[in-house]
Amino acid sequence: MTEASDQAGFVNWFRNSSPYIHAHRNRTFVVFFGGEAMDQNIDNLVHDLALLKNLGIRLIIVHGIRPQIDQRLLAQNLQPRYQQNLRITDDQALLFAIEAAGYIRIRLEALLSMGLANSPMAGAEIKVASGNFVVAKPLGVIDGIDYCHTGVVRKINHHAIRKLLDQDNIVLVSPLGYSPSGEVFNLSAEQVATQIAIHLQAEKLILLTEQDCLWPDSNQAIAQMTTHEAQLLIQKHPDLPEATQRSLSAAIKSNQQGVSRVHLVNRQIDGALLLELFSRDGIGSLISATPFEEIRSAALSDIGGILELIKPLEQKGVLVKRSREKLETEIKDYIVIERDGLIIGCTALHFLETESQAEIACLAVHPDYRNADRGNRLLEHLLNKAKFARIKRLFVLTSQTMHWFIERGFAKSDIDSLPEPMKRFYNYKRNSKVLFKDLPEA
Repeated sequence: MTEASDQAGFVNWFRNSSPYIHAHRNRTFVVFFGGEAMDQNIDNLVHDLALLKNLGIRLIIVHGIRPQIDQRLLAQNLQPRYQQNLRITDDQALLFAIEAAGYIRIRLEALLSMGLANSPMAGAEIKVASGNFVVAKPLGVIDGIDYCHTGVVRKINHHAIRKLLDQDNIVLVSPLGYSPSGEVFNLSAEQVATQIAIHLQAEKLILLTEQDCLWPDSNQAIAQMTTHEAQLLIQKHPDLPEATQRSLSAAIKSNQQGVSRVHLVNRQIDGALLLELFSRDGIGSLISATPFEEIRSAALSDIGGILELIKPLEQKGVLVKRSREKLETEIKDYIVIERDGLIIGCTALHFLETESQAEIACLAVHPDYRNADRGNRLLEHLLNKAKFARIKRLFVLTSQTMHWFIERGFAKSDIDSLPEPMKRFYNYKRNSKVLFKDLPEA
């Protein structure tokens, strides 16, 4: 690859990531990773977390300690004990949990505080704060099994966390909880991260996993699903890997209690966190309360996205140039496809003064998303809207996409057949082709 192509690729990537940089600034993200992440790749992960902080993201990090506890137990010839994938935390295991949490917390604080020497973040002043934010209670005895010092989250001191975020800190939380009487409990780190995200109403909960989240039938990575789809997946496939079930359950609970986006990201992929957050399609699995991509009526807040989408087509002469003012006055006519906050498709249905006639205009789909039937979906949406409004005939003027419309049932016509409002504004310099389609009565 040439230096010029490398430069062009970087510029293209940076431009494509800029909407996400803007959208994520001043948003609160909770990032979870298990104790397994404390391996030789931890420097890269911490670098990426530091980068998120310096891009203006309010960051809460929750780490796990499970493998570190197991290592300490096995070193003492003690066997780790689990029931229902929960540790039975006896006195010895609790001591090791406290030791492991302290070690990991200090190591992460040190890495973040130094700004990662010999890296692009060298010298960055990053403040890190920890504390006793989690009030816990004992899990107790279940089915005759005493879980000893294993606990569950009772309360999150979200006011204290929010105050530290307001003071420009990264907040670092270990999976330990404390009772009002001073007891210490070993907690599920995923549960702690989930509860913090819920209590702070974080914009995103990001679960860094040890493997991809896969469709069980095809073994293909799951790109996105709604909360309802995630629930059905667990119900239909009780044999899903335990780690996948835990992550999906955390996502479902978070979605149901106000966290709109949960990302499951394989942390084994170098830079996965950045690829997930700053590229159009991401690299992980997105679980959302509402559809990740939807067709809907446009709002005034969409005008910037519409203008950005149609500008290249206007420059090529495919679309007539539209001003922001014209879009504002006609916004009620527009339909958009929104994909995770980005406008990737749009069209408009302009009702004409002539009774029962309308014009289709400004049908555009982003170049990166033109091979997934989105143009057809936009057209189908407009046809249904027209039928509901009792429109009998649709017109479209096109200079370069005539055959696309003909393949979808439109017929050629001429300027004389246009309704008077369209005829008055016809641009003879563009010499657009006239097409029409008659709609059956509803």
